[in-house]
Amino acid sequence: MMPSRIKTLAWSLMLGAGLVSTSFYASADTPAAATASDGKVLRATLDNGLRVVIVRETLSPMVTTQITYLAGGYQTPDRFPGTAHALEHMMFRDSNGMTGAQLNEMTGKMGADNNAFTTNDATQYYFVAPSNYLDILLHIESTRMEGAQLTQKDWERERGAIEQEVSRDISDPGYLAFQNAQRVLYAGTGYAEDALGTRPSFDKTTSADLQSFYKNWYAPNNALLVIVGDVDLQQTLAKVHELFDKIPKRTATAAVPVKLQAIKSETIANTTPKGTGSVQFMFRMPGLMTKDNAAAQVLMDVLTNARSSLAALAVDGKVLSTDAGIQPFSYGGVGVVEVGFPKGGDAKKAQADLEGVINGLLKNGVPADLVEASKKSEIAQAEFNKNSAVTLASAWSQAIAWMGLNSPEEAEDQIRAVTVDDVNRIARQYLQPDQRVTVVLTPADNGKRPPDSAGFGGSESFAGDDKLDAPLPAWAADKLSKLDMPRWTLAPVQMKLRNGIRLIVQPENISKTITVLGHIDNNAKLQEPTGQDGAARLLSTLFDYGSATLDRDAFHKALDDISANETGGTDFGVAVLTDQFDRGMQLLADNELHPALPQDGFAVQQDTLARTLAGEMQTPQYKMSIALRKGLLPAGDPDLRLPTPETVKALTVQNLKDYYAKTYRPDLTTIVVVGDITPEKAKATVERYFGQWKAEGQKPDVISKPIPVNPAGYAAVDNPYASQDTVLIGQALELNMHNPDRYALQLGNDVLGGNGFASRLMTDIRVKHGYAYGAGSGMRFDRSRSIFFIQYGSDPQKVSAVDDLIRKNLLDMQNTPVKDSELTNARQYEIRSIPVSVASIDSIGRSLLTWAWHDEPLDQPMVAAKYYLQLTPAQVQAAFKKYLKPQNLMQVVQGPPPAKH
Repeated sequence: MMPSRIKTLAWSLMLGAGLVSTSFYASADTPAAATASDGKVLRATLDNGLRVVIVRETLSPMVTTQITYLAGGYQTPDRFPGTAHALEHMMFRDSNGMTGAQLNEMTGKMGADNNAFTTNDATQYYFVAPSNYLDILLHIESTRMEGAQLTQKDWERERGAIEQEVSRDISDPGYLAFQNAQRVLYAGTGYAEDALGTRPSFDKTTSADLQSFYKNWYAPNNALLVIVGDVDLQQTLAKVHELFDKIPKRTATAAVPVKLQAIKSETIANTTPKGTGSVQFMFRMPGLMTKDNAAAQVLMDVLTNARSSLAALAVDGKVLSTDAGIQPFSYGGVGVVEVGFPKGGDAKKAQADLEGVINGLLKNGVPADLVEASKKSEIAQAEFNKNSAVTLASAWSQAIAWMGLNSPEEAEDQIRAVTVDDVNRIARQYLQPDQRVTVVLTPADNGKRPPDSAGFGGSESFAGDDKLDAPLPAWAADKLSKLDMPRWTLAPVQMKLRNGIRLIVQPENISKTITVLGHIDNNAKLQEPTGQDGAARLLSTLFDYGSATLDRDAFHKALDDISANETGGTDFGVAVLTDQFDRGMQLLADNELHPALPQDGFAVQQDTLARTLAGEMQTPQYKMSIALRKGLLPAGDPDLRLPTPETVKALTVQNLKDYYAKTYRPDLTTIVVVGDITPEKAKATVERYFGQWKAEGQKPDVISKPIPVNPAGYAAVDNPYASQDTVLIGQALELNMHNPDRYALQLGNDVLGGNGFASRLMTDIRVKHGYAYGAGSGMRFDRSRSIFFIQYGSDPQKVSAVDDLIRKNLLDMQNTPVKDSELTNARQYEIRSIPVSVASIDSIGRSLLTWAWHDEPLDQPMVAAKYYLQLTPAQVQAAFKKYLKPQNLMQVVQGPPPAKH
C-alpha cells in the first residue's frame, strides 16, 4: 500500500530488469488445460477464466503468491480518482468468513510478509511465506476475490489511514510536479490522474462505490495468479481448482481506448525542501503493450549507462547527478531524463547542459556499443531474476498480465530484436523539445503547504472489536496451532586466507550466476583524522573512476562486456554470470585494491560533495536526523562528528590515499560468495586476485564505546512543505547484540509494534483510530550500542493523541505481562519467518556477511529461535522494565507545529 509512483519504482528495483509494465487487458492466449515445461512450470486457465502460473523454485522452503487484478487508476470512475487505491486498502478489511483482524493475525503467525500496490493499470496483492502455508495463502486470496464485505463502517475507518497516506505524498513537491506533468502529457485520458487519489475524491466515495468497482473488475477472468516457490506443481494446481473454481466469472466493463491529444509543451516550476534541485524533461513514451516498448527501455538504459553523454555531465562536474527512466503504462508511459544541481546553483545552466545531451542524441544517434551493452544487461538480468522467488514471480506476472505476452522469455526476445535504428527512431519520435514537459525543482526554505491538505485523519475513536488474538478460521487454525522449527537450508563453508580475509562460500545452483559481497570492518567516526570529516564519504565516490590499470571508461566498458554489476568501497561486490566469474573477480579486485583516485576526478567529486552538503544540511530531514542523534548521544561523542562543506573542501587526494591505506585491510575483510560455484573454485579465484593484498601496522579500533541511557528530550523541525508531521521517538538501550536479553526485547517489540498489523501500535493507532497511515517500533542491536525507536506520520492535531496511545502501550508492556496468545503470535512470527529471511541469493549473501563481521554464528536465526521458544511473558515484561525508560524518550517532530505537545 505504497504510493503509486513509488510503488512502481520500487517494483522496478525489485524486478531488476527494468521491464515493469501495467495493463488493463492481457492479450496473450493461455492454454485452457494445464501444461508443464521442464518439470518446473505449470500453467492453466480455469473454467472461470482465472489464469494460473505455478513455478517450482527450491532455493528456500518458502513461496510467494501474486494475484493481479487488471484494474487500476485508468479504470476508476470519472471524478473519483483513487477508487482502485481505496479498494486495495479495503481488501485488508473484513471478508465473508475472514475478518481483517484474522487476516493480520494469520499473516503474523505464518511469519509472512504481505502488501499490495495500485498502479495506473493494475492492482497486485502479494504474500511471501513459508511454503507449508501455501494452502492458507490460497484460502485468503480466494476469500478476498469473492467475499470482500466493503462496509461503510470499515470504509470510514480506512479512509482516515488512506487520507494520511495522501497527505504524506502530496507534501512532496516532486510528486505534485510529476502529477501535473502527467496531466499535461495525458490530458483527456484515464492516465491524466495518478492512481493515488485525492481527499475530495475520498470524501465523496462511499462503500457502494467501492462495491461497484469491486464487482466490475475483481473477477477471476480479469485476474492472474502466479505462485512461485518450493511447491509441488500438481498438488498446488489441484488446490487452486478446489478454492477458485467455485468463483463465477463476470462480464468485465469494456475498456475505454486511449485517445491521445497533442502535447502543449510547458514548464512547471516548484520549490523543494530537498538539499539539491533538479531539472527533469518528461516525455510521452511507448506503452508496454506496444512493439516499441523494448526499444524505449533500451534507450533509457543507454542514457543511464556509466559511459553515456548524460552520465558524463556528472563525471565532468557540470551537474551533481543524472538519471533516466520510464513510469510505465499499458498504452503509454512517462519518460523522465533529469540532472541535479546544488542549492543556489544555476538551474538554467543545468537545463542547457541537459538539452545539449538530448540534442546531441537526436542529431548523432545513440552509440551502437551502448545499445549492445544495454541489451546484454537486460538479457543477463533475466538469469538473475531466478535468484529469488519474488523476482521470478514478478517476471511472470509482468510478462503475462501487463505486457500481454506468454512468458518472460518473450520479453527477452523483444530485447534481442531491438536494433540501433529502432532506438534512434524512438528517440527522434518521442524526445522532441516541443513534446516535453520541463519540471524545475529549486531548493528553497519558504515552501507552502499543499492544497487540500488540512483536516486529514480518522475519527476520534471507534467502538471496534479488532483484536490481536481473534479465533482463526478452521482452514488456518490447525495448521498454525503447532510451532515446529523450520528447516535450515544454509551450509556455508568458511575459510581463512593467509592474509586474514575471511571467506564464506554458499553453493547454490538456482541460476547460472554468482554473487560476491564483501565488507571491510570500519568506523569513519573513529578512523577519520581530526579535521578530515567526510574523507570516507568522498573516497567512496572515487571507485567509480576505475583502477590504476583501467581508466573510468575502460573499466566500465570491461564491466559492460561481461554484463556485471560492481561496487567498490568498504562495502564492495560483484554479480556476474557463472562463466564470467573469473573476469568479474579480476575487475573487482583491481578496483578495490588499486583504485585510480585521479586528481581530476577528486576535484569534481570534492566540489560535488561540498555543494551537496551545503544544501543537505539545511533540509528538514537532515535537521531531524541531527536532532535525534544529539538527543541520544552524550556531548562530544565521536558519532556526533559530521562532514561539512568546509571539512570536505580542506581534503586532499593524499588525505584520501592515507585514509585508504589505514582503513582498507584484508585482516578486517569478509568476503561471501553465493551461487553456482564450488568452495574450492571460489577460494582459488579469491586468492588469485586478493591474495597479494597485505595489511600493515596495527589493526584500528572500529567499535564505538557503550553509551548510557539518554535524558528525555524534544525537538521540533519545521517543514513548510509538509501537511503532515513525521515523528521519531528513540532511546539508547544499555545492552549490545551479544547480550541474550536482546531476544526478550525483540519478542516484546513484535507484540508492541514490530509485527505490522498484528502488533498493538498498528491496531491501536491505525486500525481502531485511523490517526496515522502507519505506526511501528523497532530495536537495533549493535556490537556496543543499541537503540529502541518508534516512528509514525500523522496530522498535527493528531500527534498528541498518538503520543498518548504510545505511552499507554509502553507502560502496559512494562506493568503487565503480555498475553500468552500475543507471545505465541510473536514467537511464531520470528521463527516461521526464518525461511523468508534467506529466500534469495542476495538475502543469503547479505545475511551471511552481516553475521560474520558482527561475530555472530552463521545460523544466527536458529540460535535466536531457541531463545524465542523458551521465553515467557514474565521475562519479556522484565526486559521491557529493565531497559525501556518511557521517561527518557527523545522525540523529534518534523512538519507543522503539533497542535499540542
